[in-house]
Amino acid sequence: MPSTVYRAPRLSALAAVLLAAWAWMGQEAWAAPLDPPATDPVLQLLQDKGLVSKESAAEGNTLVRQVRDVASELVLSAMNFLGVPYKRGGDSADDGFDCSGFTRHIFEMSLGLVLPRRVDDQASASGLVRIRREELRPGDLVFFNTLRRTFSHVGIYIGEGKFIHAPRTGSEVRIEDMRQAYWDRRFTGARRAETTGSAVQGATPGPEKAERKAAPAR
Repeated sequence: MPSTVYRAPRLSALAAVLLAAWAWMGQEAWAAPLDPPATDPVLQLLQDKGLVSKESAAEGNTLVRQVRDVASELVLSAMNFLGVPYKRGGDSADDGFDCSGFTRHIFEMSLGLVLPRRVDDQASASGLVRIRREELRPGDLVFFNTLRRTFSHVGIYIGEGKFIHAPRTGSEVRIEDMRQAYWDRRFTGARRAETTGSAVQGATPGPEKAERKAAPAR
């Protein structure tokens, strides 16, 4: 696994601040360009809450922009679990998550969609549609070949080329960049929920002829 990781602050408090700021400012204000760090009201709120220091205002400004751009319930829900430990077979914040347990928990909690438990079954589930990499939007599932299987790892795309996932034993839920060589070589496809209705039913896995076959994991 790559060692360079984009680490955002824990988002339980940050998400609450951002959502409160969104309600206070109105959605139209979120679409407006950011002011310089000294006058941006959301960044000021983050600084007042101690989530971004004045010394790291530029970095905080970038974070605010990225979270604003992808401010959906699903993405913010996922980011609330940053730092939760990885646990093989885990599917809760109390016990920890593995990759598919994490995506299943977020989709059920945010959209009411019950995904299959296994990664490869999530990739072939009815109710999810295939999308190309250039069509990715925040909240889409992204799949990777990390165990010499086309669909052996899954995460949630959050925008700006980044995704959130539960990586591996000894790690924790975190954000990484899909453009890093490791992940770029192993990307094998993406899926988007086509409805926000009832449970997604598992489908019989079939050949993924239109998908790119990633390089085998090393």
